[in-house]
Amino acid sequence: MVMRNIKLTLAYDGSEYAGWQVQPNGVSVQSCVEAAIEKLTQQKTGVLVAGRTDAGVHALGQVASFQTESKIPCKNIQSGLQRFLPDSICVREVEEVAADFHATYSAVQKRYRYVIHNSSVPYPFLKRYVCEFGRPLDAEQMHLGGQYLLGKHDFRCFESHFPNKATSVRTVKELTVQRTSVWPVWGADPGLSQSAASSSAEFITVDIVADGFLYNMVRAIVGTLFEVGVGRWAPEKVREIVEAMDRSQAGATAPASGLYLVQVDYDA
Repeated sequence: MVMRNIKLTLAYDGSEYAGWQVQPNGVSVQSCVEAAIEKLTQQKTGVLVAGRTDAGVHALGQVASFQTESKIPCKNIQSGLQRFLPDSICVREVEEVAADFHATYSAVQKRYRYVIHNSSVPYPFLKRYVCEFGRPLDAEQMHLGGQYLLGKHDFRCFESHFPNKATSVRTVKELTVQRTSVWPVWGADPGLSQSAASSSAEFITVDIVADGFLYNMVRAIVGTLFEVGVGRWAPEKVREIVEAMDRSQAGATAPASGLYLVQVDYDA
């Protein structure tokens, strides 16, 4: 039998999961995906993944891959897997890729987005999908602070479990903080007239693109930018924190609920 290599693009609500990776303390996204593949193909197989998201973290464009001898066409794999998956996990795309494609090691960069609802009045139905932050935040100052993270640095100051087995050096290619009306339909304004760039917009997004991320790195960066946003630290403090290479110097780890793995890029 010819072995095929199948690439999956997944979206999921991570609220009810113990994270991507199989865990002894709860249901994982990985266990659900592997169980669905086994039911569909009648073959037990392991699934590789671009990024092992933590408990409560969501994905819009997670990438996984698995090998199979099944001859099921990709479009039928997509509909077939969806039939065996919970509603909280969606198969966005299925494609057959080269034998040497590896969901983890073939990735060249990833984009994460952190969503903050910056309002003194929270929306109860968004609690699982944003970080509620009641104090006013200065998104422009947060953006300025984030620019000190661009480039290649040792980011151990934002790593929860240091030392790791490899290296804490990563290259951040983009970091953008901006206010936005991401969910204007949830507002009380029937005209939905609020500008996406309005200073009164209740949501702030932090987008980070890098060649790789350390454990809790994005959430620690956001926690640090919170300190800048409330005016406790100047934007330049972020540079000092990176240079100090000391996790205790940085901000707290922001809640998992606001974090999304948006996209994983591979060489053509």
